[in-house]
Amino acid sequence: SSDVCSSDLHQTCLGIFDRELLFTFYFSLFHFIVLSLRSHKTVLMKTLWNKFDKKLISELPRATFGGKIIVIDTVEAAQTAVSYLLKQPLLGFDTETKPTFRPGPMRPVALLQISAADTCYLFRLSKMGLPDCLVDLLKDKEHKKVALSWGDDSGQLHHLRNDFEMGSFIELQTYVRSFGIEDASLQKLYANVFRKKISKSQQLSNWEAEELSAAQKLYAATDAWACVQLYEELERLKVNKKWKLRKHEDAVSA
Repeated sequence: SSDVCSSDLHQTCLGIFDRELLFTFYFSLFHFIVLSLRSHKTVLMKTLWNKFDKKLISELPRATFGGKIIVIDTVEAAQTAVSYLLKQPLLGFDTETKPTFRPGPMRPVALLQISAADTCYLFRLSKMGLPDCLVDLLKDKEHKKVALSWGDDSGQLHHLRNDFEMGSFIELQTYVRSFGIEDASLQKLYANVFRKKISKSQQLSNWEAEELSAAQKLYAATDAWACVQLYEELERLKVNKKWKLRKHEDAVSA
């Protein structure tokens, strides 16, 4: 009788022990799955359009540069800025010109903005001209520089100084064609890739003003920085191949 009781107790203890082991195993498995899901970053397929519908842009959230903006209006300050920029892996370029609102020659380029990932310099060419240090950066062929519609900007910069040959630039309008994108404006390209809008409200403001407003500074910096953002994101998509192209014509006819 005592042997039977011992045997039953033994079986009961083994059953309890087995259930505890099973519970521990499943609990550990569940915990591992939860942690894995939390740490796993799912790469979603991004849809790009050959032509982004301009009517949708106004409904998108606004994109603005969130880094440091530094205004440069002396040759000495420009030299320091260029030394910093030459250490950056990728630079975005853009220019601004005071509008004339009447037929005739354009005004000279008033502002050259050059942005790294988190710092943008605004060079006030209307106050200091185009100094040698900036010419050296513009004609450089070693550093990666990206811009949009740079042929137009380059021509205007050569009106200030025509004693140099423009260096190598990645032209976004050409680069996006490898994705099947046909749009050419910065606003439409940014909306297409990031589903955010770039405000153009300061485009026709006075870029030769004695002092640039906060809105002008943010606008100018955002345009140059957006070139960096676009190139980096499209390069990422090219590598991971997580993108697909849709045609605007198909969406309209659907």
